[in-house]
Amino acid sequence: MMKNKEGKIIYIGKAKNLRKRVLSYFSYRESYDTSNWKTSKLISKIQDVDFLVTDNEIEAFLLESNLIKQYRPLFNIDLKDQQRYTYLKISDEKFPRLLVARRNRDGKFTGTKGKVFGPFVHGSSKLLTIGLLRKIFKIRICNTLPKKPCLEYFINNCDAPCINNVTQNEYMDNVQSLENILAGRKSIDDFIEKMNQDMTSASSNLDYEKAKAIRDTISRLENLRSKQKIEQSISSRSEEEYIGIMYDFLQSKAHILILRRYRGVIRDRKKYQFDLVGDNSFSTFLSQYYYSKSTVPRFIYVNEDPDSKQVLEKSLERIASHRVNIIRLSNRIDIGRKQLMDLIVRNLSTYISKGFEPALFDLKKVLNLRSLPKIIDCFDVSNLGLSIAVGSCVRFVNGIPEKSFYRKFKIKTIKDQNDFAMIGEIVTRRYSKEDKLNLPDLVLIDGGKGQLNSALDAISKLSLKIPCISIAKEREEIFVPNSPFPIVIPKSSKSLKILQYLRDEAHRFGLSYNIKLRDLK
Repeated sequence: MMKNKEGKIIYIGKAKNLRKRVLSYFSYRESYDTSNWKTSKLISKIQDVDFLVTDNEIEAFLLESNLIKQYRPLFNIDLKDQQRYTYLKISDEKFPRLLVARRNRDGKFTGTKGKVFGPFVHGSSKLLTIGLLRKIFKIRICNTLPKKPCLEYFINNCDAPCINNVTQNEYMDNVQSLENILAGRKSIDDFIEKMNQDMTSASSNLDYEKAKAIRDTISRLENLRSKQKIEQSISSRSEEEYIGIMYDFLQSKAHILILRRYRGVIRDRKKYQFDLVGDNSFSTFLSQYYYSKSTVPRFIYVNEDPDSKQVLEKSLERIASHRVNIIRLSNRIDIGRKQLMDLIVRNLSTYISKGFEPALFDLKKVLNLRSLPKIIDCFDVSNLGLSIAVGSCVRFVNGIPEKSFYRKFKIKTIKDQNDFAMIGEIVTRRYSKEDKLNLPDLVLIDGGKGQLNSALDAISKLSLKIPCISIAKEREEIFVPNSPFPIVIPKSSKSLKILQYLRDEAHRFGLSYNIKLRDLK
């Protein structure tokens, strides 16, 4: 575990020979500086190295996945479609609530303190809905305990701890049952058995209302259990995943395309990319990817063998509780499956050669740029009156918003309503401390010729060479340096649409910040 000067873990890796592995980072520092600037940046931030010893490679795989999942280090592989997965939280309160757990950009869970469970695949029957789980276990939904019972009590979804209708111990029994199921310590079957016993006891004591309530709860659980069994049956039969990887060494990235096939039909398609930093590899990606899933297929077909394949299979078997086979496809194994993998590889090849967004090629041609504008920053000012003026900068990478690079600014040096000067200030502040290796390929300014000239002046004073243009809202005209006439891009053009998307996103981001500051006043 590599840490920065603040003691924060920034990279986690495994090695048979720790000394050799650590030395490898520093022995080739100069080559990293030219071929992989992110690895160079990682090395520059390392202040301390900590380690844990495991009994074998399998334990090392599982521990690595666990720790990456827990700490989400900056330089490790971060699966970008984490929004597909739901985390649940049981709050740390006298009468706990069941909540959806939210993460911030650093990967930390925000909001009310509590125990977090997951991830659960969105829409999975294991989760079903948070509402159903609340109803089954009679978990309150109110933010604060009211002074009188609400509708949830009268429709038998809550036992009303607000009026002491249930003791804290009785309420916590339900919470514990829910926690056991979410944590996987007990199955729904165990809980149903206990509920049946409680129903029999209530019926024997002539408490028919309680028996009826328990019967209804059991019915809900039976539906949940039956759906789980269907899901498990589907996942265990005829389900295969095809995972292709291709490397873009110029950008120091790996691109991955995943197809899931069930009974001969393609059911799902996912794309990922990760930086070739440190020991990030195909093997590391696979362990992280499947560790975040609720199910692992028995057969995983790949276009190249991951490192330590057998060890990886064994570690995935621990997660899946069944045999896992990682098979590199060739014509001699299965022509049909090999053809599907060839399709994945062709898509990846096109994906890398043409970029994520074809509009970028049109934009390069229209603006006569020397290189493809893969990274575009867009600046805007939100200036509703003189009291509060703010600026915003958003970044798109290959046509996709990269929110970790979004920036917001309070205008500090401009006292009057001068949009031109404000643009100059925020451009200067944005790039004055920016790593030269982290600069955009193109800067877009929301405004006309005046705003563009102000931005160009700021860039020039910083001794930077970044192409810069502006877009005027009224006619959607594009202004470029050293030209008295704007460029008019056809409204149907994809290149115009991506510029409009950037402009609108910068405006939205800046306006939301302005409104927030006004609300705080």
